[in-house]
Amino acid sequence: MKNKTFLYTLIVLIIGAFGLTGRAFAAPPLITDDTGTQGKGKFQLQVTGQYDHDKSEDFINRQTLLNGVLIYGVTDTVDVILGAPFLFWSSKDESTGANTSAGGVSDIALKVKWRFYEKDGLSFALRPGVTMPSGDENEGLGTGKATGSMFFITSKEAKPWDFHLNLGYIYNDNILDQRKSLWHISLAARVEVVKDLKVVGNVGIQRSEDKASGSENRSFALGGLIYSVSELLDLDAGAKFGLSKPEPDYSIMAGLCFHF
Repeated sequence: MKNKTFLYTLIVLIIGAFGLTGRAFAAPPLITDDTGTQGKGKFQLQVTGQYDHDKSEDFINRQTLLNGVLIYGVTDTVDVILGAPFLFWSSKDESTGANTSAGGVSDIALKVKWRFYEKDGLSFALRPGVTMPSGDENEGLGTGKATGSMFFITSKEAKPWDFHLNLGYIYNDNILDQRKSLWHISLAARVEVVKDLKVVGNVGIQRSEDKASGSENRSFALGGLIYSVSELLDLDAGAKFGLSKPEPDYSIMAGLCFHF
């Protein structure tokens, strides 16, 4: 498994390493997106990792997600975003000691972000997206069908703060007997506390795809840091905590953003 993890990480790095010439605006570890775009002809590469831990009755569930995201500025206000995720999960039944696990490519995502309004620090954007059923649904790595989404994004700058709101709808088409119609609401804030160091916070709620959760939704709170090593490189780290049963108990995130 260690050799496979190293190989998948290397593939993610190689995917984005050719011909990158841009400046980043997105801000991992936040889940909530902002309206920033790269600018015409510019690129950004994100390489991120996330570990999820959840205990439910007799089961301990662990998941590690490695994600490579390549962003290209088609125009000054339009970005194309390609995400290549690699997922590793395991589940242990504490009552029997039985373990199940799987790992490999998950569903590849393609999105477009269009910032259509910007004035006096307030901006609006739309971000439609699709996922392709590239992950093996029989191994728990994908949904088995293409999915679609549409997000409305609002950003407001009030130096040294900036705030971001996402309202989204997700058509979660699948063969896994999950809910297909999902909604998402999240709010994030960033503030530069010292030169090149930002503190970030994020809260959100989303309808659970798990029908067994009933009317209980997925909700979370997240905190983290972003450090700009140089104009070419940002480092980020964060922790996310589940505020409801359908959400993992906690998650640890870390990543790199390359600007060329």
